[in-house]
Amino acid sequence: MTRRRLDRALLSLGAAALVGAVGVTTLAPGVSSASSHREAPLIAGDPRADNTDVYAFTSPDRPDTVTLIANWIPFEEPDGGPNFYSFADEDAARYNIKIDNTGDGRPDLTYTWKFRTKIRDAENQFLYNTGPVTSLNDPDLNVRQTYCLTVTDARGRTRTLAENVPVAPSNVGPASMPDYGALRDEAVRSVGGGVTSFAGQAEDPFFADLRVFDLLYGGDLSERGSDTLAGYNVNSVALQIPKEKLALRQDVGRNPVVGVWSTTDRRGAGVTEERAKGHDGWRQVSRLGNPLVNEVVVPLKFKDAFNTLSPHQDRTVQPVVDKVLDPILPKLIEQIYGIPAPEPPRRDLFEIYLTGICRGCGPIDADLNSHRLNADAKRKKIVPAEELRLNMAVPPTAEPNRLGVLAGDLAGFPNGRRLADDVLDISLQAVEGAAQTGELVPELADGDLVDTNDVPFGDSFPYLALPFAGPGDAPGGGGGSASQAGQPHGSGSLLDPVNAASAGLAGLGVALLGTGGFRLVRGRSKKD
Repeated sequence: MTRRRLDRALLSLGAAALVGAVGVTTLAPGVSSASSHREAPLIAGDPRADNTDVYAFTSPDRPDTVTLIANWIPFEEPDGGPNFYSFADEDAARYNIKIDNTGDGRPDLTYTWKFRTKIRDAENQFLYNTGPVTSLNDPDLNVRQTYCLTVTDARGRTRTLAENVPVAPSNVGPASMPDYGALRDEAVRSVGGGVTSFAGQAEDPFFADLRVFDLLYGGDLSERGSDTLAGYNVNSVALQIPKEKLALRQDVGRNPVVGVWSTTDRRGAGVTEERAKGHDGWRQVSRLGNPLVNEVVVPLKFKDAFNTLSPHQDRTVQPVVDKVLDPILPKLIEQIYGIPAPEPPRRDLFEIYLTGICRGCGPIDADLNSHRLNADAKRKKIVPAEELRLNMAVPPTAEPNRLGVLAGDLAGFPNGRRLADDVLDISLQAVEGAAQTGELVPELADGDLVDTNDVPFGDSFPYLALPFAGPGDAPGGGGGSASQAGQPHGSGSLLDPVNAASAGLAGLGVALLGTGGFRLVRGRSKKD
């Protein structure tokens, strides 16, 4: 189904798509300050449009539903006043989570959030709030946001699920928001049909020692162990959706696999006046499926272009396909640490990231999360596409393992992604050949020494930890020292990571390349 040699027609299409995408990035969107998770040069200058992470997993306390989470605005400082952090307004940006249940690399469902900002007193006030805020309609909350949530099907038909839904505000601090947990609870809303929605600030759930980008810890693995993301926040949207609403033909039993990714659209971003004619001027400027794909796998020359592509175009862009089959990272590890790089072509990684895992899809002998497992999907229309794939038929694990599929926990990454999955450790082992050998690489067994998030996750939707609020020590030191006013009730009981066998070095957001070790899936399944 997937071969390194694509026919010339596909290559021509891919070249055209890539050239077009590069052209779209010639004008940078006019936005703001510094941030991180910055996977591509252009989006690094537009934090409000910058996707940081996507999660998709069967809800542990409601296993008939799937929880989808997407985050934006990386490295939010808790003391970020007086303006703090908001989503871009609807006339400037749209935020999307997309679902592919047929395997053609195109969205069959698109959930879209459009935000509006309202300021009670812009003329006589500079403060985000003018007194203690005890509810989302408190008159002391001077700056507030609401959103409209819609869903669009594969035929382009759009239906509004909810309007004027309040957003959980930035956590200004204990004096301004003495019970932030209550504000979070108020922002969790039912939008009908069994769907629950949330939008607002949250603690950044991604955990890793990002000094890996300093030449892999400067060639000294003793330098690992500091959670670079500790103490920072993000802006999040989340949905909890009955599984049948996501499945092809609404039949989870016959069609359990979905592909998930998030995007940001900007109006007129990088679009010349001539190109804008004949359409509404919206352009995709950010895209995220599997973690750290664009950061670590895609070469610098193509990063901005990759952010503009739809997954159905991925297989046509040969420079990107080549870097999945022959990745850069293992060679860098060999150069610095002397660990031999696995021989290309890496068809195990191609299967993990572009086709999903199934017997007959590639070298991994397991049926896990390929769209080929959907009985009603048309085989001829299934194409290689970079998506975060989830098999909704796999039940939640009673005791989740942070290493996910690599450790035999089939409910974890890369079968979807849970908040506590250690995607960096998993991914590094994968790119270093664990998927082909069925064995962890012992030299990297300690990973990045950041095995868990700096604070516990919650045990009910949206599961994200409450955002940090200053004052506190500067974030990024691995401690999460800034205060968190009111943790979610029962936080950490279901999604806390289990400290099991450590694996995989962190860093390299090999996340994309990650998820390997799938030979372990085969090995363990045979033993079972």
